[in-house]
Amino acid sequence: MNIGKLVFAQIMEHLPLTTFRRCVARYGGEHKVKTFSCLDQYLSMAFAQLTYRESLRDIEACLGAQAGKLYHMGIRSNVARNTLANANAVRDWRIYADFAQSLIAIARRLYVAEPFGVNLKDTVYALDTSTIDLCLSVFHWAPFRSTKAAIKLHTLLDLRGNIPSFIHISDGKLHDVNVLDLLLPEPGAFYIMDRGYIDFERLFRLHEAKSFFVTRAKSNLKAQRRYSHPVDRSTGLICDQTIMLTGFYPRQDFDTPLRRIKFKDPKTGKRLVFLTNNFALPAIIIADLYRCRWQVELFFKWIKQHLRIKVFFGISENAVKSQIWIAVSVYVLVAIVKKRLNLSASLYEMLQILSLTMFERIPLDQLLNNIITDDIRTLSANQLNLFE
Repeated sequence: MNIGKLVFAQIMEHLPLTTFRRCVARYGGEHKVKTFSCLDQYLSMAFAQLTYRESLRDIEACLGAQAGKLYHMGIRSNVARNTLANANAVRDWRIYADFAQSLIAIARRLYVAEPFGVNLKDTVYALDTSTIDLCLSVFHWAPFRSTKAAIKLHTLLDLRGNIPSFIHISDGKLHDVNVLDLLLPEPGAFYIMDRGYIDFERLFRLHEAKSFFVTRAKSNLKAQRRYSHPVDRSTGLICDQTIMLTGFYPRQDFDTPLRRIKFKDPKTGKRLVFLTNNFALPAIIIADLYRCRWQVELFFKWIKQHLRIKVFFGISENAVKSQIWIAVSVYVLVAIVKKRLNLSASLYEMLQILSLTMFERIPLDQLLNNIITDDIRTLSANQLNLFE
């Protein structure tokens, strides 16, 4: 006798389905749809993400083998390869983009007090871009170079919990710095970015919005030192200066003082030069903030290794964007489950366990906390134990 819910169903219980239906209605996702709903599509694609499926045929075969359990997973229709391919191609990807944003809002509230390596109460974001290479003859809508196609994931990562608060998907030709035009600056927040985002006109907009930025200076930066602040050289700091830009165009774009901090990494011996518009924090904190920027690099590495965003189930722009946004929403959903159930397992460990137990009926908190008892493994609730 089946007792309890499937592990997959227990995870999907944390989805705000009312919000999902509103997203579907907003973009007319189920116009003239009779059987295979947007929720069926989402759950099928989420299953593919959680179990590391490699193709639509793979998804069809695995779910077809468990056809008797589809209803208990929340899927109300049989999953056929052609049906799923058509849904990915024609149903508006913005449905899943908006839904992922709603999950991100939930996750950020859960992780608002999460430490991230620097003792700072303000919100800290890391901004970076990751490129996913594609075949130009297949993905012609995503030009990059003369012989290569690509898409870029421009991501603003909230370092508290490593939750992506903003994602923009573009073709490979969009320069990274243009993403600053799409951001709505948050007053008092810190934006950590590398040298590819240096555009003083755009950085001045962050400054005017009362936001702070930390970036690395380019080697050809022209500036005049106005004042030098004392530093503790035993920490690796070389200098802490107030400067004015002297280059013709930078001076016109950013005509207020900046702070330049030079730091020598004690481990590698590499010298780094940071620019920021924040004069209140100690210089060593500014250096530590930039060090935390590597979390966004690890985020990109993590999702490329553990989510299906390098092998796509469709070739249209809509199908690719739908798959990426569903992958992001699954990542955020697992983070929400981790926080709500107060699980000690890492996201990597959770995904590895979930990938093998989707059709089990073990309570989720016990499964992911690795406290499964022999009774849960071998006995159902109404089964007698002859050896008691």
